[in-house]
Amino acid sequence: METSTSITDMDADSLAECGRYLDLQDLSNMAMSCKFLKTVAYSDSIWQRWFSEHCPLQMPSTFSQASGVRESYLARRTALRQFKFVDPLAAKFRTEAKPFNHLLLDKNNNIVFSQGSMIQMIKMGSVFSGRDFLVTLNDHKARITCMRLFPLSETSLFRSETQEEENVLVTSSCDHSIRLWRKGSCQRCFRGHNGPVSTLSDKLLGDGSGKVFASGGEDGTVRLWSLSSSGKRGQQALKATLYGHTTPVKLMSVAGHKTSLLVTISKDSKVRVWDTTTSSAVRSSCCVGMTSVLSAPVGMKCDESLLYVAAGSSVATIDLRTMQRVITAAIGQHKVYSFDILPSKSLICTGGYDKAMLWDIRKSQGTLKPEPVIELDGHVGPVTLVHMDPYKIVTGGPEDDQISVWEVETGTQTNTWVCSSDEEQNSNAGCSAMAVNGCQFVTASCGKEDGLVWFRDFTDATCPVSSFSHEDKPSSKFWDPQSYSDTENSDD
Repeated sequence: METSTSITDMDADSLAECGRYLDLQDLSNMAMSCKFLKTVAYSDSIWQRWFSEHCPLQMPSTFSQASGVRESYLARRTALRQFKFVDPLAAKFRTEAKPFNHLLLDKNNNIVFSQGSMIQMIKMGSVFSGRDFLVTLNDHKARITCMRLFPLSETSLFRSETQEEENVLVTSSCDHSIRLWRKGSCQRCFRGHNGPVSTLSDKLLGDGSGKVFASGGEDGTVRLWSLSSSGKRGQQALKATLYGHTTPVKLMSVAGHKTSLLVTISKDSKVRVWDTTTSSAVRSSCCVGMTSVLSAPVGMKCDESLLYVAAGSSVATIDLRTMQRVITAAIGQHKVYSFDILPSKSLICTGGYDKAMLWDIRKSQGTLKPEPVIELDGHVGPVTLVHMDPYKIVTGGPEDDQISVWEVETGTQTNTWVCSSDEEQNSNAGCSAMAVNGCQFVTASCGKEDGLVWFRDFTDATCPVSSFSHEDKPSSKFWDPQSYSDTENSDD
């Protein structure tokens, strides 16, 4: 009689040895499968490997002896993502004294920013290895209005699995054009709008190989563009022109529950939902939903079938299936300058004047005037920059020379970081732009003499905030004495 053998018939030590080669997601799946495999997944031998590979400068013994290696590793991982250290790896880059319009930081630690019509890309991996790190893209002839990073794997430019982590950069401009960039040059130029192009979709639309991106213009049209068309000039890339808005299109976002639905909002606060798969000679019939908000829109984000719109002094939540307002998720006494959402925790953070506010969407239901969970005080002027992820909230503004970091669960302030140069501190040179990605963040500020891009990486940080007073804390681990610039020598 044949007998079957299951994975649980193996001894725990052998399974733990196999578990050393799993990533965090696989370990989590393993722990949820049964009690026996949970015990194996939590074993110290597995998590010792994570410490040696990801935290070589921080040994488990430095944590509380009451906790195991797994708990110590996860505690450190959380602290790193909350920026609770004073010694990140840092580098400064000086630029021309022009306002920063946009700033991006991708998962490969490439920084992309625009000033007027010029785009610059800083490759952080090349900075720390001493190679050429600065790329300037100047094909646009007028101010950049929007920048997006789309996964290369979702475009026709994708060739092999070695490109899995790469992105393509798409930019729009007041020069009436849209450009696609890769490998330091413009690969395609898209033209069709009868005026400045004001915004781009935050994601690609559709499924499979036929994905498109959308643009909105001052001409009130929404246009769909294919990334599969060949030729540098993007011939035949324009797939559709959607009419309906009568004022400039200001914001757009792809619906979370259906990737063929595009949500747009115009300067006159009119919201439209378009089905980009609809085939019709009358392109206005692609509009499958309409509504409006009460004030000029500031920001818009989609999550599943819900649309969140910040306008005036409130954030409204609209069900895209019915186009009905569900709740007013946040409402304040003053103007909302920025916002971000964290649907997994039912949280919204809004930037106001001198402070940001954290709102619990669940507590907003059933009330006409919701109250914030906590106020994040201490800023100067309008808070125009808000980032929120499962670990932290990061806030800043153009009149404040510091950004603040807060715990997302409690609203407790964990750190502050200067984003302007020493000469510009306590002046009006605040934070013009900000981008956050995991353990890294980058800020941009513009002073009287020059602009400053400041990158910080907490991945290998070792000194917790509590170890230093504010006056004593070092500003970086290795690179603070050196300032990398496109206008100065790096050894200045």
